[in-house]
Formats: sequence, C-alpha cells, structure tokens
Amino acid sequence: MNKADDKLIRQMGFSLAEVLAALTIGAMILVAVLGIYNRAERSVAAVTRKLDSTLLPREILQRIAEDLDKIITSDSDINITIENKLEKGFPSAKMAIQKTIYDEDDKQQIFEEIIWQTTYDFDANSLVLYRSHSGIALEDKLLDEKREAWEKEYPFVPVCSGLTVFKMQVPQGETFQDKWTSDSLPPGITVTLSFAQPYKTIVGIYDVPDSEKITRTIVIDRTRKIKFILAQ
Repeated sequence: MNKADDKLIRQMGFSLAEVLAALTIGAMILVAVLGIYNRAERSVAAVTRKLDSTLLPREILQRIAEDLDKIITSDSDINITIENKLEKGFPSAKMAIQKTIYDEDDKQQIFEEIIWQTTYDFDANSLVLYRSHSGIALEDKLLDEKREAWEKEYPFVPVCSGLTVFKMQVPQGETFQDKWTSDSLPPGITVTLSFAQPYKTIVGIYDVPDSEKITRTIVIDRTRKIKFILAQ
C-alpha cells in the first residue's frame, strides 16, 4: 500500500475525540427526549387519576338521583327523611325514601323503601356507604330467590368504602338543613361526598378541601310552577 492510499483511509475514519463528541451529543438528546416523555406521561397519569377520582362519586350521585326519580311520583304517598351526624368525626348521613299504599282492608303498607346511609369503618378509618331496598316491590325477584336466608334479613348492601365525606342536605334559600322529617317532600336534596384524604379541624372534625368534594343537587318537586321573567 502506498502512502496516498494510507492517507485516504485515515481521512475516511473518525478520531476518538469525534466519536466521544458524537456519543455525548446523542446521550444529551436521548436524555432530553426521555425527560419530555416522562413529563408528558406524568401529566397524562395526573389527568387520568383526576378523572378516575370523580368517576365513582358521580356514579353514586347518579344512582341516588335514579332512586329518587323512580320512586317519587305525583300520585304516590311518599315520605323522605334525612339526617346528618358525625361518625368518629367524619360527616355521615342517612336518607330514607318510603312509598306507602293502602290494601283492600284500607291498611297502610310499605310498598317500597330505599335507604342510603354511611357507617364508620374501624379498619379503614373512613366511611362505608350502604344501600337498602325493601318492601312489597322486590328489586330483582330472580336475585332475591337465590339469596341466603340471612341475607334476606339484612337488606343493606355495601356500595363502596373509603368515603371521608357524605352529607345529604335540604337547600333552603342560602342555607342548608341537615335534618328533614316533614310530611311534605323537600324541594330538593343536595348530596356531597368525597374520597379525598381528610384533615382534622381545630374542633376535632374531619374535613377535605372544597375542591375535593363532589356535589349534586337533585330536584324533588317536579310539579312546582316556575316563574319566568323575560329580560327587557
């Protein structure tokens, strides 16, 4: 091999410094791309967690609204009772919806009763939400026939656990009533719940930030007259 060929081969190759520089630049680009990907992945995960955290509460609120829609009619004898209390410092509530009828002997019978209530769970240090359905009108005859005898005597079914706030109130103007025992139906029911991590207030009551609470107001009196005012 002559000197000209040897010089041409050396010109076509890369020096060690050039290889190290190329590897360094490539590593820097890879690190930057992975950093962008990780930030995007964290953002997507945060949005997904936010959506998941509101999915279950909204499903519960929808089920409560459906129970009210199904059982309350203008020609039925309906009674609703609501009470709120503290369970080991956690806001807890109970709502009973009862529809009654009169039999052929003119005796009042409970045709259908639905109860939503929370109780304290000592193991999880939070609230468990239960739903009960009883009365003459069976919810699912096929399912009820397959239930054990002890299950039929205990109609409360756990809906979910881990609740830290569960309140059911009656809106009255700018305020809310925590208790309803009137024979007339309430104008509406405001349900508030949360699964967020609670903090203890100075009075010893557990609470969560308002931004972590899911609230829905369900209108009860659908036959009321609404006054519309036309803007001039």
